[in-house]
Amino acid sequence: MKLSQFKFKLPEEQVALEPTYHRDECRLMVAHRKSGKIEMTKKDDKGNDLTDKEGKPVYMDFRNILDYFDEDDTFIFNDTKVFPARLYGTKEKTDAKIEVFLLRELNPDLRLWDVLVEPARKIRIGNKLFFEDDGPMVAEVIDNTTSRGRTLRFLYDCPHDEFKRELFALGEAPLPRYIVDRRPAKPEDMERYQTIYAQKEGAVTAPASGLHFSRELLKRMEIRGINFTYITLHCGLGCFDPIEVEDLTKHKMSSEQMFVTKEACEVVNKTKLNGHRVCAVGVSTARATESAVGTDGMLKEFEGWTNKFIFPPYEFGMSNALIANFYHPESTMMMTQCSFGGYDLVYEAYKLALKNGYMFGCYGDALLILDD
Repeated sequence: MKLSQFKFKLPEEQVALEPTYHRDECRLMVAHRKSGKIEMTKKDDKGNDLTDKEGKPVYMDFRNILDYFDEDDTFIFNDTKVFPARLYGTKEKTDAKIEVFLLRELNPDLRLWDVLVEPARKIRIGNKLFFEDDGPMVAEVIDNTTSRGRTLRFLYDCPHDEFKRELFALGEAPLPRYIVDRRPAKPEDMERYQTIYAQKEGAVTAPASGLHFSRELLKRMEIRGINFTYITLHCGLGCFDPIEVEDLTKHKMSSEQMFVTKEACEVVNKTKLNGHRVCAVGVSTARATESAVGTDGMLKEFEGWTNKFIFPPYEFGMSNALIANFYHPESTMMMTQCSFGGYDLVYEAYKLALKNGYMFGCYGDALLILDD
């Protein structure tokens, strides 16, 4: 398919800049892949659409997801943990304000980090950056990696745990650029831009579909007999990289580190063999499981990196249900949704979302796609 097939006009007012007050109260739309049916509203006992006193539709919220799963179905979650990756410092001598976005630690002993800097044109090898007026946190630029990429060596002499603690104390939640360009990050974002089951630190963007799960909802799922299992894919910024080619086969995704354990394989494969639903929670989970699925349709142990880019046409080998958000035009996440649900069905769901005021982005509303 071509890039231009994923264009649409997204009004600014439908880009969510804040999360819902409760995690599980965003709207939920459900698309059925085989029948082509799309559901948006709650139903009465007779199956009719519910309306409020003013005759307006009563939309489903995320808690209604329980209506579509049964005992012994399995949800696969991505348990990566976001760290406060965006810092602001000043350049020596000029005091120019510089944004430093931490990507990953390269060498704990030498305090080396792979970062992005903005504005990059001002930052050269040998420059020093200061992160507090009178504090000890200083970094030296020792290499250029990409147009905006740099390698920094932090000049901070202390035990590594203390260094990480002090470094992260200076950072803020790594909200997407489309949010921070319109409002500053707040301390509470560090909690809300994090799934409640996050365990393994390493992500610089949240697996957004997992943000909708509250402790109460997970408890209700547990009572129903639904299984949970976890994989890890440390979400990077590759999903936000603009696609600059019309031919999607020529786009290359950035690599992300991922882990699939033996325990996760056992839970998922047992579910598949018994004919129950396997639901991938989020596009990152779908990419990870598709990177680790065998030709027999079973999940395999995996430890390494993936740069898998899923776009139509693509035959999924692992999951038969997918939860994702509504994403921006021409995004790789939307392309993965279209691969799973079919281009025409997902595009129709997006048109309905735009028409009915659904919210887009990491803090936006959810789309559940089922294989029925």
